Amino acid sequence: MGKNQKKKGKGAEKTAVKTEKKLNQKMKKQLKLTGEEDIEAILAEIEKEEQKRAQVVKKEIAAPTRRVYASLTPHPYKDELLLFGGEFYNGKETSLFNDLFIYKIATNEWTLFKIPGSPPPRTSHQAVAVPSKKGEMWVFGGEFSTKSESQFYHYKDLWVLHLDNLSWERVMAGNGPSSRSGHRMVLCKRQILLFGGYHDNLRECKYYNDVYAFNLDDRVWHKLEPSGTAPCPRSGCQMAVTPEGKIVIWGGYSKSKVKKDLEAGVSYADMYLLSPEKGDTTGLKWKWSVVKPGGMKYGARSGVSAAFFGNYAYTFGGSVDNETEEDMTAEFFNELHSLDLQKLVWSKIVLTGKKEADKTKPRRRLKDDEEEMAVDEPQDPVPEEPKETIVEDGVFTMKIGPAPVKGPDGEATNASTSGLPSHPHARINTSMAIKGSKLYIYGGLFEDDDRQHTLPDFHSIDVKKFDEWKTLIECDLEGQEWIESSESEGSDSCDTSEEDISMGSEEEEED
Repeated sequence: MGKNQKKKGKGAEKTAVKTEKKLNQKMKKQLKLTGEEDIEAILAEIEKEEQKRAQVVKKEIAAPTRRVYASLTPHPYKDELLLFGGEFYNGKETSLFNDLFIYKIATNEWTLFKIPGSPPPRTSHQAVAVPSKKGEMWVFGGEFSTKSESQFYHYKDLWVLHLDNLSWERVMAGNGPSSRSGHRMVLCKRQILLFGGYHDNLRECKYYNDVYAFNLDDRVWHKLEPSGTAPCPRSGCQMAVTPEGKIVIWGGYSKSKVKKDLEAGVSYADMYLLSPEKGDTTGLKWKWSVVKPGGMKYGARSGVSAAFFGNYAYTFGGSVDNETEEDMTAEFFNELHSLDLQKLVWSKIVLTGKKEADKTKPRRRLKDDEEEMAVDEPQDPVPEEPKETIVEDGVFTMKIGPAPVKGPDGEATNASTSGLPSHPHARINTSMAIKGSKLYIYGGLFEDDDRQHTLPDFHSIDVKKFDEWKTLIECDLEGQEWIESSESEGSDSCDTSEEDISMGSEEEEED
């Protein structure tokens, strides 16, 4: 008789499962000593409490609470934005949310909704709005942590919020992505495409570069196997759909070991195009290609937020780490950039500033023998790259650009004393969306030495004018609770002129 042949890899898989089980048992024993409950027990209790909720609770509020890593999604039909989830850290404890806020654009009003059977609290998830069935918002993944952040739980659940009656439904679809956060999702025709992300259990951090497609008609996940060279695994990248139905992916973040016990963060500046195969009618055959975008040089940065409208994708914020074995410094940004999704060309947005009302005299009536002179119509401002001056005084490094900023509808917003229109404060991972022709950003994170500022502000700008930012909710850096033995001093305003300040920090920018 021949010898039994072991399947390749099965032994290693069993060993990994046993090791994971032993580590989990060890962690539970350590938790008992600290008095902290197991994270799965915490989530089970949250789910139990959610099931007790009998009806939707609705409350008009002035503004949502401070948060970062939340999703901001435009309603597919109404003039509304939906803010869901996110987290807040006060220097000692982390709070996670599963509340839903709806912002009515026309009246500038926020409403908080507590809905029966909501998804458990989460952060760094993804949400996509779909116009079918009177409007839906689909949510996948994200993570949950205990208040001490000693335990993390990554989700792989899929939810849909039915917008006509504000009811949540958990969708049980098999063969989907593994549990993760920091991934990206877009709607492409009748499919939701998902890319990347990471999973961290405090012992090992794994990054992904896989692609999944969720069919909205039959509610089935498909793992795609695109041809060509794929991007390296990453989280926190940017993803947009071109007018031709292709997917553009750029940037992102991952960590890699540089020594046995030392990891270094890597921010990416590369770009890839995911294109459907010619002649394919299934929507499941795609191919990767590397893209070298034109225009200005858009350097590597993490924590960038993006949204797309028409033929353009727009990005805001982000930071760049300068890391050594002894120290890490980071530069935060508050710049706007655009990517032409047809030509794949980068531009830096130069804001035009608020223009004075036209005071020209009324035209006189032309006589029969007079010809009318042709006058070129004014064109929308074209994004361009301004010149910058770098100034150092031994403490701060400032990049001063000539671009002014303005808000939609010609309304003034916190202009700086220098006469330059003000920008929202530099930050990472702001919640960003475009509805109509207005781009909105809410919240985000800024670090000043060892202090994390979770921002509560809300701003908008007209992407057809790019004249000036409009501040809808003011920002107060010093109003945040921060539990620390000695608090570092900082500015009390979140609005800056056209300047970027480089400071030292240690930050997590993956989501």
